[in-house]
Amino acid sequence: MLRLIKAALVAVIGFHALIYALQNVANIEAAHASLSYVMSGADNTAYPDTLFFTSANPALAWVALAIVLAGEFTTAFFGLKGGWDLFAARKGDAAAFTEAKRASVFAAGFALLTWFGLFMTIGSAFFQMWQTQVGDGSLKGAFMFAMASTVTVLFVYLTPDD
Repeated sequence: MLRLIKAALVAVIGFHALIYALQNVANIEAAHASLSYVMSGADNTAYPDTLFFTSANPALAWVALAIVLAGEFTTAFFGLKGGWDLFAARKGDAAAFTEAKRASVFAAGFALLTWFGLFMTIGSAFFQMWQTQVGDGSLKGAFMFAMASTVTVLFVYLTPDD
């Protein structure tokens, strides 16, 4: 039963990322507008100055959106693959099940790179997205998914597979 739960949780990482990616594609203009707004530094009143840069360049926002989508789709791929690999190895010995965890770790790693690295580090720290309602909403969602992915992979990797 524990192996099935692990497989399901990893698949949820993938499914969650896939939903985010597909919602961003379905709302591509709104996603671009949100990134443009955050990157422009518009309405950053608490910390209006930056040591770095802001940009209202739409092309740069498209590049950023492409990177976000790549992270989301990559997380989705490895999460779904990791869930499947764990499910397929559920009746094998401990060594085979441990080997099947590889894609799960990649899924959590890409989730962290996407939602911790891109949203929480670049978006929040660099572009100060926490200062606006649009940015803060995205930041809260990124935090929840990054932490859920981390807890999931720790559970999958560190608990016994008996």
